Amino acid sequence: MRISRIFAALSLVAALAGGAGAQERGGDSAREVGSRPIDVTADRVSADSARNTVTFEGNVVARQGDVTLYADRIEAAYSREAGAIDRIEAVGNVRFVQEGREARSPRATFYNLEQQIVLSGGATLRQGQNTVQGETLTIFLRENRSVVTGGKDGGRVQAVINPKEILETSPK
Repeated sequence: MRISRIFAALSLVAALAGGAGAQERGGDSAREVGSRPIDVTADRVSADSARNTVTFEGNVVARQGDVTLYADRIEAAYSREAGAIDRIEAVGNVRFVQEGREARSPRATFYNLEQQIVLSGGATLRQGQNTVQGETLTIFLRENRSVVTGGKDGGRVQAVINPKEILETSPK
């Protein structure tokens, strides 16, 4: 296994963990954000050079700056054409935490080049006492926005909004 492949995989996890939020705030490029230090712990790690993937398994925790990603398993796919991590698949007890907000779902896919994370299989987004639930949650990191959909067969989105909390945290 080549050392560069391991660093590429860690860059993928770094992009997910610190991604666009840090990029927008500091004006750093995606490459600069991806090269920042990241702490990844897992029970096992394996690399597949033929498939350009690295897999972290068992109690995976990836931290960079103010962002933490938890999952049972994370597989990072590296694109030779783009010269960067293309996609991260997280499976099992997925939890994404950043700046007072937390998203949970059974599965998530992070699209590095688009700076989007799609949580699926029943997702919940929580910020303070406010929550929104649906089948799929898409977080657009560059735009600091989210979209929740209810799913097939008439599934609906459910939200609990605490107006007092929104007013207290709004910029003046």
